[in-house]
Amino acid sequence: MKNLRMQQEMTDRGRLEIRVNARIQARPVSGARVTVSYTGDPQNVIEKLITDGDGRTETLDLATPPLEYSLEPNVNQPYSEYTVKVEAEGYEPVEVTGSELLSGEQSVQQVDLGPAEGAAFADVTIPDHTLFGEYPAKIPESEIKPTWESGEIVLSRVVIPEYVVVHDGAPTDSTARDYYVRYRDYIKNVACSEIYATWPDAAIRANILAIMSFTLNRVYTEWYRNKGYDFTITSSTAYDHKWIYGRNIFDSISLVVDEIFADYLSRPNVKQPILTQYCDGNRVSCPNWMSQWGSKNLADQGYSTIQILRNYYGDNMYINTAEEISGIPSSWPGYDLTIGSSGNKVLQMQEQLNVIAEVYSSIPTVYENGYFDEETQDAVEAFQRLFGLPVSGIVDYPTWYKIQSIYVAVTRIAELQ
Repeated sequence: MKNLRMQQEMTDRGRLEIRVNARIQARPVSGARVTVSYTGDPQNVIEKLITDGDGRTETLDLATPPLEYSLEPNVNQPYSEYTVKVEAEGYEPVEVTGSELLSGEQSVQQVDLGPAEGAAFADVTIPDHTLFGEYPAKIPESEIKPTWESGEIVLSRVVIPEYVVVHDGAPTDSTARDYYVRYRDYIKNVACSEIYATWPDAAIRANILAIMSFTLNRVYTEWYRNKGYDFTITSSTAYDHKWIYGRNIFDSISLVVDEIFADYLSRPNVKQPILTQYCDGNRVSCPNWMSQWGSKNLADQGYSTIQILRNYYGDNMYINTAEEISGIPSSWPGYDLTIGSSGNKVLQMQEQLNVIAEVYSSIPTVYENGYFDEETQDAVEAFQRLFGLPVSGIVDYPTWYKIQSIYVAVTRIAELQ
């Protein structure tokens, strides 16, 4: 009955793209068979698709509930849920249940396939969004960890990690699985699980900065490792953030993370990123913390990102940028690469694009000469188009680090599992 009512309320539209990769390596799976249906009615197939040479399907235009459902606390579910089943020769089939779609937004559902070994791989179930479902409230902690506690602070400066290890449960749950997750992918996942992609840009940025600063505090202080655990952070909302294995990612959130992923929140004379706690501000009240719904309302009133953050955390809260980013071959040159640029940074970027083009066939190869010409611009545009970046043909900060990330992924022998 719930499914029927949900379908009747779906008057708006959203967009969904499915991307299929091999789980062992970050390589696309072409020719995979994809079926899409309403969650709760899996036999009623809406679309049947085949992935292209880049492991992508065409973008689907699908029904969603009205936009206003996601703009105010609401008893009505603001997103539609779709079931995606993927089958490919030589791989175990995977079914993702509950892929969320919001009005006017583009969503990417990534599906990672493991090799066929005779045993069925566990399917993915995406639970309710934290603003709609029922989850444990955050247990309050001090926003700054005392440096006098023996062994607590182990890093001399803030470093953006390549991976975080996510414990998929409460810290004391020894049955919960640990996952190695790329830092940026982790932040995107949490943000998509905890706020709505339909919100104003300033609210999205404020919430992402709070998520990143909280996470980097866990990294910087080695919080759980100093308690004897072998992970960085948990998926429990009582202790950390809601991270959901296999969930879909919204483009509007992904773009912001790619732009500001090295940032965090700080206070004067405090080395560590601030443990910026927050709550939904509707079902749970949290004085002196950021309210998620409140941040959205402030953005509606024209507040900027920093104004939203200072409204909740005080006027001495600042946005800082980490000096070091782990797991990349080369750091950002400090300026955009565009037509006429030349030098070692251009040459390195060309070499990396050609390696990526060996895996993703829609990206043309370029002549590696260290000179940014129209051929290089075409390749950059193809890369940006494929990976959901603004198509400018200019290698700006987000594009540089996305090239670095994809290059590392496709050249690594196997991903950490």
